[in-house]
Amino acid sequence: MIIKEIVRNLEDFDSTSKKIDWLELEWEELNKRILRKKTESGKEIAISLEASGSLRYGDVLYEDEDTLIVLRTKLEQAYVIKPKTMEEMGKAAFEIGNRHTPCIIEEDEILVRYDHTLEKLLDDVGVSYEQSERRFKEAFKYKGHQH
Repeated sequence: MIIKEIVRNLEDFDSTSKKIDWLELEWEELNKRILRKKTESGKEIAISLEASGSLRYGDVLYEDEDTLIVLRTKLEQAYVIKPKTMEEMGKAAFEIGNRHTPCIIEEDEILVRYDHTLEKLLDDVGVSYEQSERRFKEAFKYKGHQH
């Protein structure tokens, strides 16, 4: 099956009784326009998007009367950083940015992919964090920079 465009996002459904056949991607693959993968049920999918842009968690790639093929990211080890004050937030954000470590900020949390070298840095900053498993809903953005 060749997918050339996104049908819509799962968030756009009020509710659905259709069976969901998940297509799992690594978070890095969310930025790709051309992919070949298998769904949970084993259906071969080729994605060849013509428009630029990123894939997103919950994108519906295919829909029929009974089934939706929906994109989600694989569970990954991550640090969930929970600053208690603006000072902690600033210090944690500065140190993460200084290392050029991509992060996602969601409400009162900073999410970064697991990297054991971050533990000492976070301990030195004094910010609370926990190791967890998460499905990243968007691709990490790498900002261009020059030295």
